[in-house]
Amino acid sequence: MKKWFTMMALALCALTLTACGGGAPAKSSGSSAPAPKNETTATDKKAADVSTGKRALVVYFSRAYENYNVGYIEKGNTRILAEMIAEATGADTFEIKPAKPYPKEYTPATELAKKEKNENARPEIVGTMPDVSKYDVIFLGYPIWWGDLPMPCYTFFDKVKLEGKTVAPFCTHEGSGLSGTDRYIADTTKAKVTEALEMKGATAQKNRGEAKKEVMDWLKKLGYGK
Repeated sequence: MKKWFTMMALALCALTLTACGGGAPAKSSGSSAPAPKNETTATDKKAADVSTGKRALVVYFSRAYENYNVGYIEKGNTRILAEMIAEATGADTFEIKPAKPYPKEYTPATELAKKEKNENARPEIVGTMPDVSKYDVIFLGYPIWWGDLPMPCYTFFDKVKLEGKTVAPFCTHEGSGLSGTDRYIADTTKAKVTEALEMKGATAQKNRGEAKKEVMDWLKKLGYGK
């Protein structure tokens, strides 16, 4: 009987699982969805991928609500990829979240994003910044806004020292591709930037199977997974 209780306890412990997770401004599809909880989290679990032994952190900026080519969405395009990466690698997660949220509608959001870029602004972000010294790899996710990273990402770079760290960028877009943002990250942070993953937001949002395949193929190139 004692052996049976021990086996049951071990089985329950094996069921524990965690995950977290983005997008860019957009055209309306005419449908609306409830707003997602906008929480900033930095977990402190064991984040070592079994295939590499490396501790990983997924940092991402993402925006839901009205997005280009997908309408109103509950979960931003980049956040979807962030969740997939965190699940596949066992990584901790941290969301770059502006203190003042962007407008829910597409056009006002893009106008504000353009104004911030032109002014080289550093919008305030909330939450306790993660201790990146604990991690070997930083996966960095963002949508492409006006050919660049959203400006809150640069606020994060100002607050967190990434020099010398390995940064693996991933981004969502609707035709612009990576837009040279891997170089912007390297120049700004002095980090070691790996090959990036770029994906259309519509693929992440509407074709999760294809999105996951692209994520897994990218992770394998970086040495994660079999």
